[in-house]
Amino acid sequence: MAISKKIEGYMSKSSWIRKMFEQGEALRKQYGDGNVFDFTLGNPLPEPPEKVANTLRDLALRPPPGAHRYMSNAGYPGTRNAIAQALASELSMEFSANNVLMTCGAGGGLNVLLKALLDPGDEVIIIAPYFVEYLFYIDNHGGKAVTVNANSDFDLDVPAIANALTAQTKAVIICTPNNPTGVVYSQQTLTSLGIILAEHEQLHGTDVYLVSDEPYRKIVFDNKKCPSLFHSYHNSIMVTSHSKDLALPGERIGYVAISPNAKPQQALMDAMIFTNRTLGFVNAPATMQRVAEACQDVTVNIDFYQTKRDLLVAGLTGIGYQLVKPGGAFYLFPKCPIENDVEFINLALKKNVLLVPGSGFGTPGFFRIAYCTITDDMIERAMPAFKALYDECAR
Repeated sequence: MAISKKIEGYMSKSSWIRKMFEQGEALRKQYGDGNVFDFTLGNPLPEPPEKVANTLRDLALRPPPGAHRYMSNAGYPGTRNAIAQALASELSMEFSANNVLMTCGAGGGLNVLLKALLDPGDEVIIIAPYFVEYLFYIDNHGGKAVTVNANSDFDLDVPAIANALTAQTKAVIICTPNNPTGVVYSQQTLTSLGIILAEHEQLHGTDVYLVSDEPYRKIVFDNKKCPSLFHSYHNSIMVTSHSKDLALPGERIGYVAISPNAKPQQALMDAMIFTNRTLGFVNAPATMQRVAEACQDVTVNIDFYQTKRDLLVAGLTGIGYQLVKPGGAFYLFPKCPIENDVEFINLALKKNVLLVPGSGFGTPGFFRIAYCTITDDMIERAMPAFKALYDECAR
């Protein structure tokens, strides 16, 4: 075998979304786009806000001197400062450019951070259901993933996290608003988690970092905001991207923000600047850094996603599906009407409905719906198929 046996095994575990996408391609060729209901990919349909296009146009016509040269591995000072000031205004905390590192999306940011934090054998707690790439990111840098299940409504099970903490725990990764459930963790929950992490640090004399993966941070419904971990725990780090809030997933622009209260502040930033370079990212894309600098005050139309959430929740619960109503992001994570989620997904395929099994997120018995790439009309036309699927499983 020419390729790594480890990678071969990991590829088989991470292929559910890709596998379903390929199934969808085959179905579309056979039945036509309008007759296939694809709920698999979290790839935003809306175009970026107009300010993004205007900024790109200005940069193309009037580029600043040296616009395409290397810059500091941390990113442009002006971009980092703009993000720091936006965070300071939003959170009433004293952020500076020295708290911000520009990265190649949130995925790049998580790898940069974990490389900077982990020694071989260090443990990182993740919450199931989880974004499956966390397993591979942690392994990339010699860490050990420790899985803790969320509670029955997909909120953080803080006592279970406390029980999973050991002297080897280096970080806890959460995702809010969550992929795949859409759950938004409350400030009270984050504060409770911060208390147990602080107690653990004192008991063992170690630093434990609370890392929040937040690419959906601005996609929150019902006129609410996403509570911040920075108000709940001193060693907090936010990793995010503009893939979702500015609809720029292909541009790979994001950042890591360290709490002003984290320790050791400068050593951690210096380590991430180093790993940003040595992992091969070198720096975040230059032009998109300028776009991010100019566009901290805009976002996509949140109503676009909230309308789809409401249509799906009403339609699916009216049929009989059990689910937790999402507070943000653009996913639903209903319970399968039969125990075997893979069997359920295969039954759905026969009705031209493409879904992702909960097993792919470490939580069998559920399935994920991504509603960012579909129209309202498609949701309504898919409901008879969802009902026929539910009725078939109920027999």
